[in-house]
Parts: sequence; C-alpha cells; structure tokens
Amino acid sequence: MNSSFDFTEPDHFVPGTVGPPGQRVFYVQARQGAEVVTLRLEKQQVAALCDYLAGILADLPVVTEPLPDTVDLLEPVVAEWVVGALAVAFEEADDRLLIVAEELVVDDEDDPDAVSPEMATARFRLTRAQVAAFIRRGTDLVVAGRPPCPICGRPMDPTGHVCPRSNGHGTH
Repeated sequence: MNSSFDFTEPDHFVPGTVGPPGQRVFYVQARQGAEVVTLRLEKQQVAALCDYLAGILADLPVVTEPLPDTVDLLEPVVAEWVVGALAVAFEEADDRLLIVAEELVVDDEDDPDAVSPEMATARFRLTRAQVAAFIRRGTDLVVAGRPPCPICGRPMDPTGHVCPRSNGHGTH
C-alpha cells in the first residue's frame, strides 16, 4: 500500500512537467515544512482541474493577496503514486479549497481472488491565492505542448506526423 498525505497548510503547491513536448510527464507537487510529495497525473487531469478550480474561483471574492511565485517542481521529482481521481471542495469557514487526489488502483484481472490494495489519498487545503497560481501555471503548461496539425488538429511532433486526413500520403 502506498502512503497517504494530508497537507493542511502547504507552503508550496504547483503543477509541473518533466521531459520534452510530446513526452512530458505531468506532476503535482506540494510541500509543507520538510515534507514534499509529488504525484503523477495526466495532462487532461491538469487541464480539467484548472478549469474546475477557475470556475470555483470565479464565484468567490477576487484574490487580493499576492500569488505565490514558486512555479517549479522541487528536485528530485519522484512520484509517490499515480493519480486516478480528483475531488474538490470549498471550505467556506476557513476560506480554503480542498483538493483530494486518489491513487489509481488497477485490479488484477488475472487473479479474481486477489485482494485489491487499499487506495492512497492526498489532501491539500489551499488558499485562494495558491489555487489562482496553480491555475495560471497549469494552464500555461497544458497549452505549451506540441503544436496542433493545421489540417487534423492532432498534436505534431517536431519532425511532423502522419496526418489521418492526408490518407497516409506523407507527413506535415
């Protein structure tokens, strides 16, 4: 079983990537005191989380405190586990947004009697300023990927790609 984490007042909470466009691995990382946790997730999860958080912030008073300026992942970047699901809640009494990440657990289809491992969770209670900074950085990372093909819209590698709309007649 992997470790669970509960960061009630993190001083660092950022999305980040490692690797070149087309091969990037996405992470979310938090630090509270001396404890650092890094979780791996998909680009689509970062995009969806940023969109959802932006919708919540839009319904709350404008953030007036300065946004955290830490945008980079802390080294070494070693994921504790892979995120399967994300949940978000607003804690009105404390003016905090709670993000809960649940570990991706894959059942062993070959062994129906296998006991499913217990799912690890990570809880992050964040200020609106931390969330606003996360949204800004996460959105920048998502759009900084490979450029889209002008014909089909799929991501292109630096060397081009086989476009399905070209009927296999070359690369762009």
